[in-house]
Amino acid sequence: MSNSMIDALSPLASRMPRVVREHEVLRVAGGMPGDDPAAIANAAVGEILRWAQKRCGGQLPREAWQRESFDYLSGGRNSSCVRLQSGTSDLWAIRTDDPDKTVAERVWTTEVVVGLLPDQPAKFSARLLVSTPEDELQIEPHTPGFIQQVVQKCRLISGQKQLSVSPTVYETDADAEDLIDDLIDPSRQLPIFVVTLAESGQADHPTLDTAALSRAMLGIGHVALLHPAATWRLTDRFGKFKSVFGGAARVYLPGFSDDADPYIHRLVLANQLDTAEGAARATRWMQQLAAQESILRTKLGRDVLPFAAIRNANLKLRQQNLRNEDASASDQLAAANDRIDALEKQVASLGSEQDYYISEYEKERARAELSESQAQKSAYRIQQLTDLLKARGDDPDLDIAMPASWQELPAWCDEQLAGRLVLTPNAHRGARNPEFTDVETAAHCLLWLASKCRDQRINGGGGSINNVTIMDGIQNASCGADTYEFDWNGRRFSADWHIKNGGNTRDPTRCLRIYYCFDPQTQQIVVSDMPAHRRTGAT
Repeated sequence: MSNSMIDALSPLASRMPRVVREHEVLRVAGGMPGDDPAAIANAAVGEILRWAQKRCGGQLPREAWQRESFDYLSGGRNSSCVRLQSGTSDLWAIRTDDPDKTVAERVWTTEVVVGLLPDQPAKFSARLLVSTPEDELQIEPHTPGFIQQVVQKCRLISGQKQLSVSPTVYETDADAEDLIDDLIDPSRQLPIFVVTLAESGQADHPTLDTAALSRAMLGIGHVALLHPAATWRLTDRFGKFKSVFGGAARVYLPGFSDDADPYIHRLVLANQLDTAEGAARATRWMQQLAAQESILRTKLGRDVLPFAAIRNANLKLRQQNLRNEDASASDQLAAANDRIDALEKQVASLGSEQDYYISEYEKERARAELSESQAQKSAYRIQQLTDLLKARGDDPDLDIAMPASWQELPAWCDEQLAGRLVLTPNAHRGARNPEFTDVETAAHCLLWLASKCRDQRINGGGGSINNVTIMDGIQNASCGADTYEFDWNGRRFSADWHIKNGGNTRDPTRCLRIYYCFDPQTQQIVVSDMPAHRRTGAT
């Protein structure tokens, strides 16, 4: 478009209203256990209504306190509530709008659902959304205040863990064991942010306000405060590359395990928290990560119920009741118009939500492409420097100490072979407590793969490594007919090579096999399985 055309249209563009988009900020989902679910649900509704009352700019109608459906309009601070009772199910849902006090045209929307189902604890879910014409939304996500009231008055459970307003403090070895159990719990749904103290006797981190952080992430993340004595047990269990200590902080995402990739569970070093500015950046990142994870790990319509779906179901039930009661045509028409109006609003909301998700997807894809490009450039530079060292007669791997046990092997790989060799989760599991006893031999083989074998593959010499002797009685060979496919990092690979010891033994205490392939994209050796012989059709 020519500059003259742009200049001609700019006055018109300035008069057009800015496009307002609705962004989902966070989701909270859980259960409220107790002997009397109805009483617990009623108490939770009361806390939510008292919170809404403070923000509505007036007085909620009488129907609100009778737990009935209502609509309250108050100059943008609007509230709508639906009570849907069908058979033995009872759903109470509210949607409130609250204009931002500092940013024009920014409106916060909160949706809450409290549900009763037969023979189940009371259900609770909430969504925080924001509508704004801003191109870039810069916020520090914080769960609404009523979450704290519900947690304190009604108890709220996420997965198997009860939510806590204050950070959970771990001081002793026994406390550390409890934390370890929480970290590796497969049913865990929320990230755990572990903040460590550098010195004994400290009550809190010198720069991170863990109490404020815990309140901000209540319902979307757990905050743990770890004393020095307890950090040793964490390091002993997971190794230093998966642990956290000395005043640092780390997030452990759901799905963490003994064989987890340590780089997925981000570590914030102690020197990054030395200043107030560094602590503020870390706090902002933690809150943003917890909010993003709450959206990624919950499913709308299953874990968290949207208000529009409940309102439409209620209007549909009302239409059916009017038809069954043979109500007047005008009453049925009014009900139909109400439902049409609600469906139109839902379609508009879904369109805005879809635009938001597409925008977030594009951002994540761009970040992923940039990260992958940077990783490849770093790998290329590391290879250049390694080649220079070797050209000068130095061997970077000469003084590497071998791991003394299988428990040390994963951390040893992360430290000594990072960027050159990676163990898949299946290989991690196989090496956790194998029957093959010689861990040092296995480590020497992995080091050979990360150095000589990788160098050959980078230089295009795949065939020249067939039947190569690595050490006495151990060879590298093609898998041949035993080649198999496996998935890693979202892609499909073929494990077409393996390291094996001689003697044709099947005794698992003496039989070593390391199945692997070379990934030309990341220029890494990918170990699919070890150290046992895989069961095949031939065996």
